[in-house]
Formats: sequence, structure tokens, C-alpha cells
Amino acid sequence: MERSPVFELADRYVTGRAALDPVWATNSGVVGFDDQLTDYSPEGVEARAAHDRETLVELATAPRTDASDDLAAAFLAERLDTQLAMVDAGEHLRDLNNIASPVQEIRAAFDLMPYDTADDWDVACRRMEAVPVAIERLRAAYDEGRRSGLVAARRQAIEAAHQAGDWAGEGGDPAFFPALVDDAAGVPGLGPAQLGQLRAAADHATEAYGELARYLREVYLLDATEADVIGGDRYALRARAFLGAEIDLSEAYEWGWDELGRIEDDMVGECAVIRPGASIGETVDWLETGSDLVVEGEDALREWLQEVMDVAVADLDGTHFDIDPRVRHVEAMIAPPGGAAAMYYTPPAEDLSRPGRTWYPANGQTRFPKWTEVSTAYHEGVPGHHLQHAQMILGRDELSRYQRLEFISGHGEGWALYAERLMDEIGHLERPEYRLGYLAGQAARAVRVVVDIGVHLGLEIPAGQPGPEPVFHPGERWDAALVREFVLGRSRTSEAFAESEVLRYLGWPGQAISYKVGERVWLQARADARARHGAGFDLKAFHAYALDLGPLGLDLLREQLAAF
Repeated sequence: MERSPVFELADRYVTGRAALDPVWATNSGVVGFDDQLTDYSPEGVEARAAHDRETLVELATAPRTDASDDLAAAFLAERLDTQLAMVDAGEHLRDLNNIASPVQEIRAAFDLMPYDTADDWDVACRRMEAVPVAIERLRAAYDEGRRSGLVAARRQAIEAAHQAGDWAGEGGDPAFFPALVDDAAGVPGLGPAQLGQLRAAADHATEAYGELARYLREVYLLDATEADVIGGDRYALRARAFLGAEIDLSEAYEWGWDELGRIEDDMVGECAVIRPGASIGETVDWLETGSDLVVEGEDALREWLQEVMDVAVADLDGTHFDIDPRVRHVEAMIAPPGGAAAMYYTPPAEDLSRPGRTWYPANGQTRFPKWTEVSTAYHEGVPGHHLQHAQMILGRDELSRYQRLEFISGHGEGWALYAERLMDEIGHLERPEYRLGYLAGQAARAVRVVVDIGVHLGLEIPAGQPGPEPVFHPGERWDAALVREFVLGRSRTSEAFAESEVLRYLGWPGQAISYKVGERVWLQARADARARHGAGFDLKAFHAYALDLGPLGLDLLREQLAAF
């Protein structure tokens, strides 16, 4: 099929981006770059920025032939403009946190590679051999940030150092890279010489992560800022990057409080069914420690999550979605230890040689209460991220290559949260325990809106707080201690998970609001479509139309869904 100039440009952009950013390529499912790692140095970032600028110049004069071209061009322009704004602000020089910075990205790139053949391990070996250079170049970016006064907060540097040390074997568990190479033994065709090369590469990668941990503790911390908050200007830019839209942050803050109160009122009703007379907190404590609704052991957890997603696929296919046979399977995985505590999803490879996968970070746990995990599986797997990504990858004729591979948090996390709500609406959370888990997850996402905007903009905690819970510190202004107290009390999670989440909000500003803010757009668009079509509204057709659009910033999403 002949491609339009806009689609051809988007294809070339992906090819160039993949070569300049191999970790992005692996994460996005672009094959052919798994033996390389991204250059995170200032020079590497500038090379990618130059590629973005050149693409924007060419895009400005590329002829449009139809509405698909218009949408592809608008999407590409918005994303590249935002990426360049982040570079111009120097965000890459202080890109250090506990969940989504290059410290984690370099190691996590190895999670998505195949390891079935001797050739696969040869590719992995070359990437492992690149780890020391990648970390040296990352340190160059952090050093430039230190010289320029663009540094991350101390608590983020401390946690990143802890993670790097864990992967280097400092925490008592086996070092990540040697443990990975242990799996190579016995692979057909992999001889002693190749295995020896792998072990040497693993040792050097381990040493590099150990050196990174020491650098962060002994050098970076001397200049890291005590302040966790980033202020309104930086926050607005980062929110735009995650949402693909500029929003009224003060209005969103107030709305987050209202949402939290509404959800907690609903939680009270479910608690009355599960444990009559018990409060939300008492019911949650019982579900965590006293209920027999649990899974014991990592293997049993993975098998149960797999079953939950397999059943969802079977029930939804043909009713609320048409699921292509090629992407009916999403693979449940246990995440490697040492990372953040949140479950996550990785998409299929562009050529479908790698399936979509959900990753559950057990991090030493052996007992797993089920009550929150059903809706989380729907969020990460089906009908959440997996259907969304799979539909994009399969949309070869309607979407540019860049559209098929890109991810915008407001669009993607908003859809995944909408997917949880959909499963509640159609009766898949029939047990009150599972419905309470869904509501607790919704409440946690509303908490994110409140604390993420509140702490980084230095907002006042209102005196009037809707919902059944006691008023929380009215009139005070948010700081890290209040965020911790509020998250621990109102997100209904374990203390360890709450600690990880607080670090996430403080170190990854703007991302946390994308779930509820994105869901809000999806729900309003659906309500508007229902009102337009009346009795003729077809929910399955709405889902197909919406997912066929591919990823969009929330401003573009509103515009496109208004045409359904």
C-alpha cells in the first residue's frame, strides 16, 4: 500500500528515533536494536532533539491527503514540540527518580528481550557489554546537571542508589545480570566460550551499576536538592507532556477532592456488605490480614492472574470488543526484584514476536490478597493496556508507524482506568471484595490528583472535604510528610507500597494525575456520544472507533471522539 508523505515521514522518524534511542525501541516493540543502549549524555539527548527538530521542519511542508494525514501530523507535531520543550527546560539533566528514569530504563531493557536461542544470547551479550558505557554517559548528564544547578531531590537519588545497588548484588539478593546469565546454561548451541563471554559481560555490567550506586551516594548527593517540590511552571510543562493537553490545575485539584469523597461514600456501602458495622479501614485490614481470599506464592499468583486475564478475553471478545486472534493472549509475569512496587504492562513487539505482558512486582512477598488485584489485572491487561496497545499495533493502514508505537499517559492510563470501570459496569466485579478493591484503586487515583498537584504547586488543604472520612489538616499546605500521611491513610495500601508511591509522586511530577484526568475525558466523551445517539448508541462500536484512533493527547482525543 502506498504511504502518504506524512506517513512516510512518521515511518522515517521512528527508524531514526530507534537508532538514537534503542531502549525506547525495545520498549516500543521495534525490533533490530536490542543489542544497543541509549546514549543518555547531553550529546545523545541533543542528537535526538536535532532529529525531532528536523522532523518538525519537514512535517510543516508535508502535503496532507486526507483526515488520517491531518491526525497523524497533529499528533506527531504535538509530541515532538513537547519533547523539545522538556529538553529546552533541561529536564533530562535531572531525570532521576525511583520508577522511570534512565537508572531503571537501562536495566529494564533486558526484561523485554528474547532468550530462547544462542543467537538471542549473543544479542543480549552485546547489550550487556554496552552497560558500562551507557552508565558513564548517564553520569555525564547528571554531572552537567550538577554544574548547571539542575539536580534531582535527595530522596530520589538515595532511592535510585539503593536500586542500583540491589541490581549490583549489594542487597543480599543475587546481582541482576549474573542471575540473568544463569538462565543461558543449557540453551542449545550455546558453547562454553559464548557462556564465558556472557559471564564477563554480566560482571562488567554489575560493576557499572555498583559504581553508579556509589556515585549517587558519594558524589551526586552532595549537590542534590533538599526540596521535593518543583513549582507551578515546571509542573505545568510536565503535566502537558503526560496529558497532551494544558488543563486548569486548580480546578483539577478541587475536582480530585470531590472525586475522592464520592468514591469513599461508595466504599462505605461495599464495606457494609463485606463486614457489617466495620469502617473502610477496618474492612481493608481484615481483607489484608484476616480474609482467606489470598494467593500463596509467586507461581500461584502468576497462574491466577493469567486465568483472570484469559477469562476476561473470552468474555469480552464479540460482546464489547472484537479481539484479533493474534493478540488474544497477554502473558502474566513476575517482575524482577528491586524496582518500584507498582504493577505495569509492556506491549507486544511491533511484529508480534513478543506478546503483551503484565508484570507484578512481588519484591519478596509470598502472600497476596486478591481483593485489589482483579481490577488491576483488567487495568494492565484486558480490556486495559493490552487491548489498547494491540489495537494500535494492528492498525497498520489507518495509523502511522509512530502512532502505533507511541504512548501518552493521559490517553493510555485514562483508558485503562476507564477499562476497570467498564468491567464493574458490566458485572465482572460481582464479589463485593473485588468491587471494593476496584473502588480503592479509584480512590488511590483520586488521591494522586490531590497530592500531586497539591504538593508541587504548594496548595492549601481545603477546610471543606467531601466524603465519610475525617477532615484532613485543613488550612495547611502540602509537604512530603502530609503526602505520606494522606497516601497511607486514603489509598488503602500497605505501608511499603505507600512509601514507594510517595517517592513516585515526588520524583515523577505530573504523571500521577494522568489516570483520573484521562478517565474523565473518556467518560465525558462516552456520555456525549450517548446523548447524541440516544437509543442507537452502540458501546462496542464506540470502543472500536476510539481504539482505532491510536494514542492522542487529551485535547486531540476530545476533538476526535466528538465525531463519533
